Amino acid sequence: MMTPLSLLLLLLFFLNNSNYFCTVVGGKGRIHIPDELDDVVDDEEDEAWKQWGQMSSSKLTEFDPPPENLSEMEPDKIREELMKGQMGLVFGFVKLRLGVRRTPEKVAEIAMQWTKVLKTGAVEVNFMGVDVSTIMFTMNNGQDAFELRDFVLSQPEAYEIKIGDQVFRRPGDPPLDEVFEKLQHEKNNVDGSASALETDEDTKDEL
Repeated sequence: MMTPLSLLLLLLFFLNNSNYFCTVVGGKGRIHIPDELDDVVDDEEDEAWKQWGQMSSSKLTEFDPPPENLSEMEPDKIREELMKGQMGLVFGFVKLRLGVRRTPEKVAEIAMQWTKVLKTGAVEVNFMGVDVSTIMFTMNNGQDAFELRDFVLSQPEAYEIKIGDQVFRRPGDPPLDEVFEKLQHEKNNVDGSASALETDEDTKDEL
């Protein structure tokens, strides 16, 4: 027989644990979860949750804002500062020197050669011929734009390169439109001289 003290202790035990109990209904166990969970602490943090949404530090690049005194800088320096933020896909065109006879095969050969050389230098860019005086390019990383510019302008076949909305030429070179007009003027002069020479010869024959 249980003593009164034992009964009291047993009663206190059930009273203290009355928030969590299990009853059997229809042969199936049912667990009751109390509404008061303020004292429950979840200290098992999932490792996957820790990493969720976090970017690898190797993929982060330090932001380099342009200087505030852009108005005091040279135009080329301004373009360079503004283009530092281009990190995505970049495309543009290279105009080859005018007045040089080329075949489409020759242009394709130049494009392939430039692509191979730059890939050797770890610059991912693809060149492709458009016509006998134009080569188009696409580049995956815009941060390499100025390395691309310097390479193209070091090639004797190239006259100017257009990256996005910016056009780059060698210092002192006139715009391409002026070169084209000059060549057209020279061609017209040659054609005019040839026509005049033919006229003189015809006149001599008539005499």
